[in-house]
Amino acid sequence: MSNYKRCYLPDHSYFFTVVTANRCPLFAEKNNVALLRAAIRYVKTRKPFVVEAICVLPDHIHCIWTLTEDSDYSTRWQVLKTYFSRQYRRYCPQMKTVQIWQPRYWEHAIRNQGDFDRHLDYIHYNPVKHGYVSSACQWPYSSYGRYLEKGHYDADWGCVEPAGIAGMDFE
Repeated sequence: MSNYKRCYLPDHSYFFTVVTANRCPLFAEKNNVALLRAAIRYVKTRKPFVVEAICVLPDHIHCIWTLTEDSDYSTRWQVLKTYFSRQYRRYCPQMKTVQIWQPRYWEHAIRNQGDFDRHLDYIHYNPVKHGYVSSACQWPYSSYGRYLEKGHYDADWGCVEPAGIAGMDFE
């Protein structure tokens, strides 16, 4: 067992990478993306948080959450993974004994606005990085459109890797 210590700060934002077991492309299916959204809503009703940004790729998720009541993101992820897994197995009983998620996840406490912006860019550029699309605006499962509407991005953003995220790799 690892001695890894997680950073828990109340009223704080965190970047996460969560990966499916064996990199199974679970979220290549639209129904599974919808189920993930339902799992997020379920958790938010029990332990509120704000999804600042998200990108759902076939085998992993990147997101930024701001916790509004406490610093307990571990329980939120545990509940989300459990809810998703149970619902998924209801619709796919043949998957009853198959592991769905990698047991751990990567988290990073956002330090300041510059750090937030870099992780936001990393999240939204990720589908381009992996070759799924040629522009961030083409990926349907991300919060990019919300930030585009707010004027945070130009319409042609994400066709080339933003300089601020060069060398970042949270896969």
